[in-house]
Amino acid sequence: MCSSDLDPDGLSVHADLSGLASFHCNDMVVDAKGRAYVGNFGYDLFTGADRKPAELILVEPDGKARIVAENMQFPNGTVITPDGKTLIVGESMGACLTAFDIEADGSLSNRRVWAQMEGALPDGIALDAEMGIWVASPISGACLRVVEGGEITDRVEVENQAFACALGGPDRKTLFMCTAKDSDPESSKKSRTGRIEAVPVKVPGAGLP
Repeated sequence: MCSSDLDPDGLSVHADLSGLASFHCNDMVVDAKGRAYVGNFGYDLFTGADRKPAELILVEPDGKARIVAENMQFPNGTVITPDGKTLIVGESMGACLTAFDIEADGSLSNRRVWAQMEGALPDGIALDAEMGIWVASPISGACLRVVEGGEITDRVEVENQAFACALGGPDRKTLFMCTAKDSDPESSKKSRTGRIEAVPVKVPGAGLP
């Protein structure tokens, strides 16, 4: 498990996270200072292993890495607000979005539930300019827009399952959604149902990524 750099000569290891991450690394976000916050599965999801908590790992621009949050329930999609002061991460198996304050040295503090999403499974997420967050929820067959406190304001349904989303396009008013029938690596290779779907939305994207 490592973070890599793409150099003119190809990929090179930027940071080795094998001693920090409980299992395979997953989604991450990079802040304006070049620091990466990396989540991981916590356990082997695809073999039916018992659920275990995972960590958020901070990787500095020089490759040094440390754990900045523990006991995360499958930390997944992650965003940083435009002012660079708040990190919000989806805890897939916790059915919630969790917020932290970002300290000057990159450490995380003041952990709190930003939105509880019972009946959903937060995967990839995207922040908009009105502090709404689009959440790809595989078990919902949709991307859901949620605001702090948990109210669902909008819903974009998809044919299969939504696993990731991003706000892009020239004005960041296009919601791009990665969809497929399932996420199991072996069955996905056979079914080949992966798509990138797009739909216009009213509020543009904001913050990072």
